[in-house]
This record gives sequence, C-alpha cells and structure tokens, in this order.
Amino acid sequence: MTVGGWRRIASFAILASLVGLALEPSLAQAADAPTPNKGDTAWMLTASALVLLMTIPGLALFYGGLVRTKNMLSMLMQVFYTVCIVIVIWALYGYSMAFSEGTTYNSLFGGFTKAFLKGVTAESTVETFTDGVVIPELVYVCFQMTFAAITPALIVGAMAERMKFSAIAIFIPLWVTFVYFPIAHMVWYWAGPAATVGAAKALAAATDPAAKAAAEAAQAAVAANAGLAFQWGAIDFAGGTVVHINSGIAALVGALMVGKRVGYGKEAMPPHSLTLTLVGGALLWVGWFGFNAGSALEAGGTAALAMTNTFVATAAAALAWLVVENIAKGKPSLLGAVTGAVAGLVAVTPASGFAGPMGAIVLGIIAGVVCYISCSAVKSALGYDDALDVFGVHCIGGIVGALLTGILANPALGGTGIFDYAAGKVADFDTTAQLISQAKAVCLTLVWSGAGTLILLGVVRLVVGLRPASDQEREGLDLVDHGERAYNY
Repeated sequence: MTVGGWRRIASFAILASLVGLALEPSLAQAADAPTPNKGDTAWMLTASALVLLMTIPGLALFYGGLVRTKNMLSMLMQVFYTVCIVIVIWALYGYSMAFSEGTTYNSLFGGFTKAFLKGVTAESTVETFTDGVVIPELVYVCFQMTFAAITPALIVGAMAERMKFSAIAIFIPLWVTFVYFPIAHMVWYWAGPAATVGAAKALAAATDPAAKAAAEAAQAAVAANAGLAFQWGAIDFAGGTVVHINSGIAALVGALMVGKRVGYGKEAMPPHSLTLTLVGGALLWVGWFGFNAGSALEAGGTAALAMTNTFVATAAAALAWLVVENIAKGKPSLLGAVTGAVAGLVAVTPASGFAGPMGAIVLGIIAGVVCYISCSAVKSALGYDDALDVFGVHCIGGIVGALLTGILANPALGGTGIFDYAAGKVADFDTTAQLISQAKAVCLTLVWSGAGTLILLGVVRLVVGLRPASDQEREGLDLVDHGERAYNY
C-alpha cells in the first residue's frame, strides 16, 4: 500500500475516534477526568517518608536522649511499637474512620466504607485543595498514616520512665481509635473542592425558584458533609489541633494518672545524652518539612510558603527560648535551644500554609517565650511530672499556633486568607470570627482528647495496671520490660 493510502486510513481512524467521543458521553467524561501530576506525586511520596523520619529515628532519639540510661531502650521501643501498631490499624480501619463519610454522626466520625482499604487502588485518586488537581489515593493514605503514627508517639514522653510496656501496648491502639481518628475527621474531613465548586455552579445556573431551591439544598448538603470543626470554619494546615493539642493534653492527663517518677523532686534526673537529643531534634526539623510543606498536597507555591515558614518560625523560637533562658538562668543551654526549636515547629504547624514569613517569625518568638514559661515556671508551680515536657511544648505551643493562625492568616498581615471555593476567590477576612472558630476547635480538642484519655487510661489501669513496682522502676524499664540494656559498660 502507498504512503498516501496509510495516511487516509490514519485520517479516517482519527475522525472515527473523534465521532465516537462525541457520541459517547461517558468516554468523553473519562477523557476529562483529572490525572495525578508526577511532580505532585513524587513530592508527596517524599513528604510521607520525611514524616516517618520525624518519628523513627527523630522522635525516638530526641526522647531517648532525654531519659536516664536505664530507660533508653524502653523509650525507643515505645516509639517504635507505636509506629508499627498504628500503621497496621490505619490500613485496617483508621483511614476509613478519618477520611470517609460517616452515617448518622458524620460530623464526629467517619464510616467504614474504606475499611481494609476497600476500593483504594493504584488507580484511585483523591483531590488536593485545588479544583481539578488529584494525587494517587495510596500516597494520601501513606501521608496521613505517618501523622496518625507520630501523634500517639508524642504522648509517651510525658509518662517516660515509669509506665510499663504492657500498658502502652493496650493504650495506644485504644487512643488512636477513639481519640485520634475522630479528631482528624472533625478537623480535616470535607467533601472537597469539586463538590463545593459544582454545587456553587449549579446554584448560579438555576433559573426558576424550584431549581434554585434544589440547588441551595444540594449546596447545604455539601457544606454539611464535613467534620464538626471544619463546619465551624476552623483552619489547621498541618495538625496544630489534630496532632499537637490532641497529644499534648493527652500527655498531661497521662502524667497525672500514672503519677510522678520514684524520686521525682528529690533526686537528680538529668538527660543521659544531649548529643542524641540534638540529633533527634535535628531530624525532627528536617522531617517537619514533609509534615508542613507536604500538607499542601501539591508541589507548588503553598508548599514553598509552608517550607519557608517552617524554617523561620523554628529558628525564631529557638533564639527566643535562649534569650529568655539566659535572662532567667544566666546561661543558654543546648537543651533549651532544641526544645525551643521544637516549640516553634509545633506552633507554626497550623499556620504554615496560611501565615506570611514575617508573621511566622513573630509566631515563633511568641511560642518560644510562652513554651519556656510553661515548661519552667508553670510546671514547677503546679508540680506535675511531665517527664519530657510534652504538654508544655506540644499542647501549649499548639494552642498558641492554632489561635494565632486566626490572626496571621489575615491578608492585611501578609497571610494568604481563606479561599472561598463557592465564590472562586479569597474570602473577605474576619479576624474576630476566625479567632472564635479557632478557639472552638481548640476547646473541642482539649475536651475530646482529655476526657477520652482519662477514660481509656482508666480501662488500661483495670486490665493490666499502669506502672511497675517501685523496685522495678528503680532498676529501669530497659531490663524490666525488655531484658536488655542500651549500653553494655
């Protein structure tokens, strides 16, 4: 056959394909379905790995260095176990509970339609925060899985050196199920950009009263298909409420219920390796870029903003802590610098994608000062034994960040504002209303997590008890719980 003949056949084939697409709406719709961008996918894969790095080895070494030698392996084991058990639970039902539509109480709990990752395949996708942009659902599962894993791992630092492993082994699965998954659903679950934009377009296109009423009802249904805090208008870019306030208040309840360490207030209990604490803290900072910048769900300008804020707020908080510590004690410490940096990371988390860089610096300074006061003067005055200052850094820092997000997101202060998907633009910013929404979300988290932790630890106490005998605690949990030592010398 001649070259001209092949060209005619090719032309007819192309024409037939175009006609087929025009006559087959389903094919046309399939062709228009958004597909993941490889750059976004690659970034989210990287971000997921970075958040895991925060926990193991980051948090494990940070916490491990802060305890005494005889409890080093115990601390590492508790963090490592937490990551492993939560990952499995997340795949079984956690993802579904947090990020699928519930039934009767959707504003509080997700459902089980995606239990055992049903329907989650290599081809399924989830929306980002941009209409028409998606990423592979499995990537999103893994990314949110790392958040679920690090949150309860933060709690164990408050009960360090005196809570036995069997109690931890039961408490962690219960806590993520009844506390973390509902809070994640209440703060982060919503119908998504496409549903919101589609409902707004349908309302705009409605011409007669009946059609308009139906469109308004549909729009209301879309708005109601969200978690309780999301419906209130609360914003939490990367987990100020879901991760830090949630774990921080649970840590305080845990510290109070488990009680003080044997010899607390009478014996010196210095960290056994500030070198390891610095290594762990540095890994936390590096991994936190996945935590904050990854929460943009895209490799774009918002991720760049979150990354910038994670740099500057952290550095500002560390410096602020050192200044206040130097004034109060006469010497700046390495432990203070690292703790201040973590306080800055915590505080900037909810604001990272909303505040401008200058606002983030201010936020870091405030967090460094407030968290220092909380971990020193307030803790000393109240006398509770939060071994590794989880409450003072994560809960207090999280509250500071969550509330100030409601101010610093204001475009007049260099923030991004809040995008109105129905209007297709950034909404007018009402600082007072946003602060009220932020405060409501903070209170919701404090009450839900605080009460839930109290109940769950009460159950664990009845089943296996919370702490070992005094002589075993003095011997150290490394040998008592695990039969091994961190250092053989």
